[in-house]
Amino acid sequence: MQPVSPRPLTRTAASAATLALLLFAAACSSGDEAPEQNEGAVAPTDESASPSTSAEPEDAGEPFTIAFGGDVMFEGVLEPRLADPQTALGPVSEQLSAADLAMVNLETAVTEGGTPAPNKAYTFRAPSSALEALEAAGVDVASIANNHGMDYGVDGLTDTLENGEASPVELVGAGNNAEEAYTPHVAEVNGQSVAMFGAADVLDDHLIGAWTAGEDKPGLASTKGEMRQRMVTAVSEAAAEYDNVVVFLHWGLEGSHCPLPHAPSLAQELVDAGATAVVGGHAHVLSAGGFMGDSYVHYGLGNFVFYNFDGPTAETGVLTLTFDQGSVTQSDWAPGQIQGGIPVPYEGQAAEQATQTWVDMRAQCGLPLTGSPA
Repeated sequence: MQPVSPRPLTRTAASAATLALLLFAAACSSGDEAPEQNEGAVAPTDESASPSTSAEPEDAGEPFTIAFGGDVMFEGVLEPRLADPQTALGPVSEQLSAADLAMVNLETAVTEGGTPAPNKAYTFRAPSSALEALEAAGVDVASIANNHGMDYGVDGLTDTLENGEASPVELVGAGNNAEEAYTPHVAEVNGQSVAMFGAADVLDDHLIGAWTAGEDKPGLASTKGEMRQRMVTAVSEAAAEYDNVVVFLHWGLEGSHCPLPHAPSLAQELVDAGATAVVGGHAHVLSAGGFMGDSYVHYGLGNFVFYNFDGPTAETGVLTLTFDQGSVTQSDWAPGQIQGGIPVPYEGQAAEQATQTWVDMRAQCGLPLTGSPA
């Protein structure tokens, strides 16, 4: 708000005001109380008061929430669910929709064409109705920077990007060139901005060159090799421009609850560059999460909408973080179990036990993460 300029007093009002001030000053100098003003004296109005020396601070916005889920695909038992995209994700949709934004890892090419990647054991693809299912469940943003994002080659990626353009669900972590791939989706929520990135930290060795986005080459954003610095730089530039920054990484070792040895240093680099939250998945099992200062790091959200649903690979959950001006102020872990391919939230004692099992992973993996911000 700009300060209000004082309105000039009329000559009569100015004289009366001056008289009143002289009487007040004389009384104060003699140690007596100020006399009551005469009926005819005119006191300065609010409008004539001196303006504040500085403008009031602009509204900094209100805190907001983002809900995160792990790996999503629609092969096998999931494929028939796309016959009705509005109900495809089942009851977890309520948790995702309750947050101001929701983000997942879309571990599939969204195409009905393309050519399967060579020498790859598993290749995933889904029709565009997969994006309809995500939208209906309350998902706003999906990272496609993962080791299945180009399962059907450049043609499949092109289809994926085109299907994303036609959908309200924003796709991040890939593009027609490196500039697009390393550009975040930016959202405005409750008067605050948030930049949301996706990047792959896991790719098959023989596919790294072909799948990594280049200056004039379609592909994925990556933190592999020299591209690690490009991601850190992109985060730093975003942090200088936007209030909050999220990085969704595809990282971890399949089947391991603990992160790979390089992951904590990568997380620290991203946080130091300005990331408010660094989350991700890939291992198909849950890993630890917690606060790193006033930022939040989650090393593995596990499967989310997936055909593996037995034992540890069936353990899942929704992570909801509260963001406020570059800090995470609150976290909530709502555990669940994959049943029939979709997450079903735990309740009661089962939820408490599953939460404690997840919390214990911090100590088991020797990670300096905490349950509350510093």
